[in-house]
Amino acid sequence: MADAPRRRPARTVRLRSVGEAELQLQHRVVHGYRRAFRMAGQGPPLVLIHGIGDSSATWAELIPDLARTHTVIAPDLLGHGASDKPRADYSVAAYANGVRDLLTTLGIESATLVGHSLGGGVAMQFAYQFPERTERLILVSAGGVGREVNPVLRLVSLPGAHLMLSTLRLPGMRLQVGLAVRLMRLLDTDLGQDAPELLTLVDALPDETSRNAFIRTLRAVVDWRGQVVTMLDRCYLTEGMPTMLLWGDRDSVVPVRHAFGAHEAMPGSRLEIFEGAGHFPFHNDPARFVALVEEFTATTDPADWSREHWRDLLCEGRPAAGRPDSAHNRARDRDLREASERSAT
Repeated sequence: MADAPRRRPARTVRLRSVGEAELQLQHRVVHGYRRAFRMAGQGPPLVLIHGIGDSSATWAELIPDLARTHTVIAPDLLGHGASDKPRADYSVAAYANGVRDLLTTLGIESATLVGHSLGGGVAMQFAYQFPERTERLILVSAGGVGREVNPVLRLVSLPGAHLMLSTLRLPGMRLQVGLAVRLMRLLDTDLGQDAPELLTLVDALPDETSRNAFIRTLRAVVDWRGQVVTMLDRCYLTEGMPTMLLWGDRDSVVPVRHAFGAHEAMPGSRLEIFEGAGHFPFHNDPARFVALVEEFTATTDPADWSREHWRDLLCEGRPAAGRPDSAHNRARDRDLREASERSAT
């Protein structure tokens, strides 16, 4: 585990209970599209961004605890959950714009962003596009670092994915898949660790409109070769921004080696590994997850952004090589060369 970028004594906070009404879905119309979100609590803003095919419901059990010390905003990204699912731009850059616009309608100028999986890529993109509105980054099993991704997602990005997703919802097929999942869990495989959660995401695609939005989102970030966008080449811009990486060491979707690569590429970042956890460490150990988020936000100052600092970072560019030659460093340099082809701007 690396030290936090900047630490200060924990602030004294007043805990408050969260009512059931605060946890219910709310809606705002932005650019003509209905966007669902959950908002609860009082205090420094904390934005929870879910992963692909998921929704704000993934955070439901954590929101009451986090909302005792924060104003928690958990949106359903466009094309997900209870938000509209138009034929639209589902790139990470578009999602970052959507998060900004929703926060603006809610009167929130800056926040700490917590992003899981695709949501981690969206959070990184938000920090890149709107650094003046980003106080901290907490990236959970985040996409957008290396090319590797679970082969199942690569398969779903291919033509014919609509038919495959429809077939998975057939009663007979679901029974067979369930048996395969139980076998993988008995064999103690990493995919078996994540399979039940991933099947839940399939259940969240009940109709063709939902499946179309899912596939459009997936194809914006994954193709048959793996992840197609990255922030790895611009991670140096997080210098001065408190950043924490949370990862399960048995993640079968985005391998844990991406955590170490991102940690090395993000100056001053902090890395926490959840042993025995898969792609959803906040489900495996919610108490530790909440404790880490609360401790991190309480002991670090929000990023102090300035145009001058941003310009200096851009002019200096990514830190030069000059490292001892090793298999690890050669692999990292290869990832950075690949990143130049996969940058999301």
